[in-house]
Amino acid sequence: MIVEEVIEGVAWKRQGGKVVRKYRCTFGPRKGRVMSSPAACNAPYKAKAAQTLKRTKAVKGKSVAFQSTKTKRVSPNSRRAKRYNRRRSAR
Repeated sequence: MIVEEVIEGVAWKRQGGKVVRKYRCTFGPRKGRVMSSPAACNAPYKAKAAQTLKRTKAVKGKSVAFQSTKTKRVSPNSRRAKRYNRRRSAR
Protein backbone atom coordinates (compact mmCIF):
# COMPACT_ATOMS: atom_id res chain seq x y z
CA MET A 1 0.00 0.00 0.00
CA ILE A 2 1.38 3.40 -0.95
CA VAL A 3 0.53 6.46 1.10
CA GLU A 4 0.31 9.50 -1.18
CA GLU A 5 0.07 13.04 0.11
CA VAL A 6 -0.58 13.02 3.85
CA ILE A 7 -2.82 15.80 5.16
CA GLU A 8 -3.02 17.06 8.71
CA GLY A 9 -5.58 15.26 10.83
CA VAL A 10 -5.39 11.88 9.07
CA ALA A 11 -4.67 8.80 11.21
CA TRP A 12 -4.72 5.04 10.56
CA LYS A 13 -6.58 2.66 12.84
CA ARG A 14 -7.50 -1.03 13.09
CA GLN A 15 -11.09 -1.82 12.18
CA GLY A 16 -12.12 -5.45 11.91
CA GLY A 17 -9.44 -7.25 9.92
CA LYS A 18 -8.26 -4.12 8.11
CA VAL A 19 -6.34 -0.90 8.67
CA VAL A 20 -8.51 2.05 7.65
CA ARG A 21 -8.03 5.81 7.39
CA LYS A 22 -9.60 7.90 10.14
CA TYR A 23 -9.38 11.54 11.21
CA ARG A 24 -7.82 13.07 14.32
CA CYS A 25 -10.04 15.79 15.81
CA THR A 26 -8.23 19.12 15.96
CA PHE A 27 -11.13 21.03 17.55
CA GLY A 28 -14.32 20.54 19.54
CA PRO A 29 -15.07 18.45 22.62
CA ARG A 30 -13.30 15.42 21.15
CA LYS A 31 -10.00 17.17 20.40
CA GLY A 32 -7.18 14.63 20.04
CA ARG A 33 -9.46 11.62 19.48
CA VAL A 34 -9.47 9.58 16.28
CA MET A 35 -12.93 9.52 14.71
CA SER A 36 -14.44 8.11 11.50
CA SER A 37 -15.10 11.54 9.98
CA PRO A 38 -14.27 15.17 10.75
CA ALA A 39 -18.00 15.84 11.26
CA ALA A 40 -18.01 13.38 14.19
CA CYS A 41 -15.72 15.73 16.16
CA ASN A 42 -18.64 18.10 16.78
CA ALA A 43 -21.37 15.48 17.33
CA PRO A 44 -23.56 15.97 20.40
CA TYR A 45 -22.32 14.46 23.66
CA LYS A 46 -24.02 11.18 24.66
CA ALA A 47 -24.36 11.26 28.45
CA LYS A 48 -25.78 7.73 28.80
CA ALA A 49 -23.02 6.17 26.70
CA ALA A 50 -20.40 8.05 28.72
CA GLN A 51 -21.82 6.71 32.01
CA THR A 52 -21.94 3.15 30.65
CA LEU A 53 -18.33 3.37 29.51
CA LYS A 54 -17.27 4.79 32.86
CA ARG A 55 -18.85 1.82 34.70
CA THR A 56 -17.41 -0.72 32.26
CA LYS A 57 -13.90 0.71 32.55
CA ALA A 58 -14.14 0.65 36.34
CA VAL A 59 -14.87 -3.09 36.25
CA LYS A 60 -12.89 -4.29 33.23
CA GLY A 61 -10.24 -1.59 32.89
CA LYS A 62 -7.13 -3.56 33.91
CA SER A 63 -7.91 -6.65 31.84
CA VAL A 64 -8.83 -4.60 28.76
CA ALA A 65 -5.62 -2.57 29.08
CA PHE A 66 -3.53 -5.74 29.36
CA GLN A 67 -5.20 -7.36 26.33
CA SER A 68 -4.93 -4.21 24.18
CA THR A 69 -1.23 -3.83 25.02
CA LYS A 70 -0.64 -7.43 23.97
CA THR A 71 -2.67 -6.98 20.77
CA LYS A 72 -0.85 -3.77 19.81
CA ARG A 73 2.49 -5.53 20.23
CA VAL A 74 1.62 -8.78 18.40
CA SER A 75 -1.16 -8.18 15.84
CA PRO A 76 0.03 -7.58 12.25
CA ASN A 77 -2.69 -4.96 11.68
CA SER A 78 -1.74 -3.07 14.82
CA ARG A 79 1.90 -3.04 13.77
CA ARG A 80 0.92 -1.86 10.28
CA ALA A 81 -1.22 0.99 11.66
CA LYS A 82 1.63 2.00 13.97
CA ARG A 83 4.03 2.12 11.02
CA TYR A 84 1.64 4.21 8.90
CA ASN A 85 1.09 6.72 11.73
CA ARG A 86 4.82 6.95 12.40
CA ARG A 87 5.42 7.72 8.73
CA ARG A 88 2.74 10.44 8.95
CA SER A 89 4.29 12.18 11.95
CA ALA A 90 7.82 12.06 10.48
CA ARG A 91 6.90 14.57 7.73
